[in-house]
Amino acid sequence: MPSQELPAPLATAAEGFARYLEAERGRSVHTVRAYVSDVESLLGFAASEGVADLPGLELGTLRRWLGAQSEAGMSRATLGRRSATARAFTAWALREDLIDSDPALRLKAPRREKSLPGVLHQGQVLRLVEGAESAAVEGGPLPLRNRAMVELLYATGVRVGELAGLDVDDLDPDRRTLRVLGKGNKERTVPYGLPAALALDDWLRRGRPALATGTSGPALFLGARGNRVDQRQVRSVVRGLLEGLGDTSATGPHALRHSAATHLLDGGADLRAVQEILGHSSLATTQIYTHVSVDRLRKSYLQAHPRA
Repeated sequence: MPSQELPAPLATAAEGFARYLEAERGRSVHTVRAYVSDVESLLGFAASEGVADLPGLELGTLRRWLGAQSEAGMSRATLGRRSATARAFTAWALREDLIDSDPALRLKAPRREKSLPGVLHQGQVLRLVEGAESAAVEGGPLPLRNRAMVELLYATGVRVGELAGLDVDDLDPDRRTLRVLGKGNKERTVPYGLPAALALDDWLRRGRPALATGTSGPALFLGARGNRVDQRQVRSVVRGLLEGLGDTSATGPHALRHSAATHLLDGGADLRAVQEILGHSSLATTQIYTHVSVDRLRKSYLQAHPRA
């Protein structure tokens, strides 16, 4: 049920929550849109049950809302996000004195699947970057950019939006570190290796100057017209390289983030160090990669040990 069809008190509450997210929490436009969509879905369901204002919202309503979506086949990850949105919304409403008690205090999120599709083997990553390198050798600024983007995505595990938002002065070539502005405007420093450093140096010396215009500003990665590269362009580049592998179900840049984290843990990196590198606010989010590493270790054991 869209916001214009909600009873006025519910529509006003949804609009107030959106303003709160934008002004006080520093959320991205995409995140605000997703949260508001979740809240409108909840309030639309509540209205369909006869709820006309926020004090009429009860725990049972929240549970039935999630239950209906689960029966419709919604994934556990999406249900988890929606239950988190509901808790954030009712907590905000309580602070704003729109309700007297919080109905979502006892609302439990469904257990998330401990699966992580799209993790590349190290051999596949090598072939991926070799493909980018081969294209860069053929010349032109865009292949040089693509190689640098792919190397940096895998070297640092940064998100696509974080990569697109990088400026030239976010790089510290001497220390081989990168300053990243992540979710919630939290800044972190991430190291990167020699292959990424060489690719970045090539891009900055031979690629970027060929594309830069008066409107390029400090953007590290540029599009063909000299503007800051956007996330769609990054996804398209990585998707094309992944399709060229021919032996993976991975489809986008997040596979490089997943792979970087998994390979770090496979190599003995500390879990909290990986949490810091990825910019996770909770260690529990990073722990999913330990399951992937243990599963891979178990498969190797079963294949190799004579008494497995």
